[in-house]
Amino acid sequence: MVYIYKKIINGKAYYYLRISKNLNGKVLVKDIAYLGNKVSEIEKKLDNLKKYQKEIRKGYKTIQKFLNSNYYLEKAKKKKLKKDDYLEKERLEQIEAIKLHYNQSFLKLDKLTIDETYKHFLIDFAFNTTSIEGNTITLKEANRLLKEEILPKNKTLREVYDLQNTEKVFLWLLKNKPVINEKLIIKIHDELLGGIDVRKGYRNQEIRIIGSRFDVSPAKYIQTDMKILMKWFDKNKSKLHPFVLSVLLHHKLERIHPFADGNGRTGRMLMNYFLIRNKYPPFIVSKKRRSDYLNALNKADKSDLNDIGPKSYNNLIIYLAEEIIASYWNNFNI
Repeated sequence: MVYIYKKIINGKAYYYLRISKNLNGKVLVKDIAYLGNKVSEIEKKLDNLKKYQKEIRKGYKTIQKFLNSNYYLEKAKKKKLKKDDYLEKERLEQIEAIKLHYNQSFLKLDKLTIDETYKHFLIDFAFNTTSIEGNTITLKEANRLLKEEILPKNKTLREVYDLQNTEKVFLWLLKNKPVINEKLIIKIHDELLGGIDVRKGYRNQEIRIIGSRFDVSPAKYIQTDMKILMKWFDKNKSKLHPFVLSVLLHHKLERIHPFADGNGRTGRMLMNYFLIRNKYPPFIVSKKRRSDYLNALNKADKSDLNDIGPKSYNNLIIYLAEEIIASYWNNFNI
């Protein structure tokens, strides 16, 4: 296989076309062409490498992902980004790079292509966010369900509604762009749990989260704590980076645990919707790394509703920054 390799020398990037082959159980790696030090010129140089066109075509998607991510990363680095207490410079630049590509490239595409891309994204998003909570419908089954309305065999209606509701709520938010407030959070939850759980609105009974290192808000104080959360949210909208605020909002909602069921799904939906409202792309929290995700959430549990200390949220922000970067280039690199 061929791919582009970036070599940093004295702080400057140099690019090479590299080939790797498996020969008798050993992986051999060799640089076969120097591509210069400007990302914007690499594609033209690749077109001129007639000898390796077959290999280049085979690795086209990987190469395009590399070119786009690095091109927009260079653009982000040229911006005078404000230092962030939560995001180290490299991650901040990568998040700003995906924002640039999302707004300057992806959203400039024709409506049909955008809609189709979002459809594929939503299938993957719905599969992962529901699987984290125990839904057993596979990605293949989710694809057939949401694309062709083919019900999966031996699955409950609860699991089917779980996926369908996720898609419906996401599309509704994308279309209507409602203001984020307490009423919207309740609506998101109620719609996500439609046909799944009859308990609407805030819970009125006590619950205990098995394995949790914190106590959720007592039922009696949920309304009070949610008002504290929304006041905190409004106060920090202009102070924190949108990605950071979306992560903290997700965690603090989880910390309150205002609903009898569906808190995680509601939090991940809300986190993504806040990003979209601030011109950042949505992303997928992967089921494959569920334990890493839950561990990162747990490490932030020592913070209270008003705490915004970077130290408390370091692990969670690093983890979700990795997720949004990987998710974006895998889903919106069109």
